Amino acid sequence: MLAVQAEAPEIDAETSQGIRFRLSEQRDRLCTVLYFFPKAFTPGCTKETALFRDNYNELLLARATLVGVSTDDHVTQCKFAESLHAPFPMIGDSNGAITRAYDVTWPVLGYAQRVTYVVSPERMILGAFHHEVSISKHRDDVLRLVDELYQRKHG
Repeated sequence: MLAVQAEAPEIDAETSQGIRFRLSEQRDRLCTVLYFFPKAFTPGCTKETALFRDNYNELLLARATLVGVSTDDHVTQCKFAESLHAPFPMIGDSNGAITRAYDVTWPVLGYAQRVTYVVSPERMILGAFHHEVSISKHRDDVLRLVDELYQRKHG
């Protein structure tokens, strides 16, 4: 897992929304929330994505970008996003390049661990959360940090 204050690797990938996501182009946002999960259509990953979906407007109002990343292929990721009506982009990382760059790949299995990063517009990691079992903690930790960032910026 990458440490807080480390530089977040660039991401340049096609999303489930048919657009390219580039982390370096999020400079006008408060932050970018990148949540990594192992496999689409599994109970835990479905629950986590639904939690982020249900709190998406709160993140959007704070001017945060939200992106989900798993080691699924692009087509599977698109079907998963559609099945959950995810209003945010999701990225399939079937070759594992993004999950390796973010140091969230399970050894041997090759799947992404359940890790969420909050990244500044300058690509500095502001928060790193890893909860494999307590899935709702990712959302809770992210909302708390985004609120702190918003309060610091807007008083």
